[in-house]
Amino acid sequence: MKTGTPDEEWREDCAPRRVLELFSTKWTSMVLHTLAVRHAGTARSNALHRSLPAISKKMLIQTLREMEAAGIVLRTEFPTVPPAVEYTLTPLGRQLVEPIELIYHWARRNASALDALQPRTTSRRR
Repeated sequence: MKTGTPDEEWREDCAPRRVLELFSTKWTSMVLHTLAVRHAGTARSNALHRSLPAISKKMLIQTLREMEAAGIVLRTEFPTVPPAVEYTLTPLGRQLVEPIELIYHWARRNASALDALQPRTTSRRR
């Protein structure tokens, strides 16, 4: 593959693949959506957990750590007793919410068609 060729756009580490890698866990988009829509971009971990009752505390923290490493949330720890942790969308995270909301809007408009699809064997959908 030559530098500057269209083939370079399809490398394993190209930008679109890196974005999709952020969503390799099923909870990333839900955490982004919830943080943006229900909490105006900032929430403590317990508030986020209450907003997403189906996620385990362990999975929420793991997802938030991955999001922090990707630069889409900022973690702030407060020196209180007990310690409090707050997560805030970064400017990059706020930009990423926009296409997520488009997908969520599309999904709501097409809910009946999506309901008619056969669930994957690994799906928890009934």
